[in-house]
Amino acid sequence: MLDYWNDYPELQKNLIKVKELISQRLVINNQSIEEAITKFSSTGGKMIRPALFFLFADFGNKKEPDQLIKIAASLELLHSATLVHDDIIDDADTRRGMPSIQSRFGKDVAVYTGDFMYTSYFELLAESMSNTPFLLKNARAMKKILQGELTQMSCAFHPDQTLCEYLRNINGKTAELIRLSCHEGAYFGGSDKKIQARAKRIGSSIGLAFQIYDDILNFSIELGDEQKPILTDVQQGIFTLPLLIARDNRPDIIRPYLETPEQLSKKELMQLAAYVAEFDGTSGALAFAEKLTHKAIKEIQQLPDCDSKMILTNVATQLLTRSY
Repeated sequence: MLDYWNDYPELQKNLIKVKELISQRLVINNQSIEEAITKFSSTGGKMIRPALFFLFADFGNKKEPDQLIKIAASLELLHSATLVHDDIIDDADTRRGMPSIQSRFGKDVAVYTGDFMYTSYFELLAESMSNTPFLLKNARAMKKILQGELTQMSCAFHPDQTLCEYLRNINGKTAELIRLSCHEGAYFGGSDKKIQARAKRIGSSIGLAFQIYDDILNFSIELGDEQKPILTDVQQGIFTLPLLIARDNRPDIIRPYLETPEQLSKKELMQLAAYVAEFDGTSGALAFAEKLTHKAIKEIQQLPDCDSKMILTNVATQLLTRSY
């Protein structure tokens, strides 16, 4: 999905280099894992995290292209590895509109594939930032991502889950890596500490808004297709912001659906999605995501003037209008 960046050719050129480096690193003498990696890579992702990394690197005056490419690749590898392992836990049949690795090759191959991605991620860290504080920051980021997944697991199938618990979950499992991407870009691009701190705040806001909008899409019946399956979270007991807002607005109608969500029929799921829209779950969640995006844009406006400042503003806005 690198065509997502067609309007920004310089950024797209760097992302192609990242993709090429990842392909070079993910070579292994095991036919099943090699094929699994090839299939996963062919589906493609938007590469949001390395893109944000490069955009923030532009605000500094220190440019070491090979190092930047390696760090950007490490971010995408970490993200990819978590997706592979998430699909195993969720028993997901598809990923990006294609059969997931675990459904196509089995859980054993999927586990090893995710693990191999992690080893390549660690190699890139050692090569690109061994004498910096970011080895420790990456370790802590991985821990926060795991904690986000674990707290989401502990909240699963709990009809009384709070909005604060939901936000804590997505702050770890999604926003943490986007925050790290922005922070690393500013640091390794040579920006001062003030810009680095602003990069972290922007990353937090964009990361939270990104996940909230993703959760809105999961309830958007009109957008459901093979590329973006809908209504999958509810049956896994994952109650996201649109559903929680609708529940708080009309608990008498919504709460019964949350008692045994894994048993809901397709017809009941469709009715629930209609209720979520009717009881302001969708609009309320979108307003929340828009508020976070406006917060990010306000911070972006305080950054030094350069082409990446404009691109960041556009990207933050576009992430709330995507259909996938």
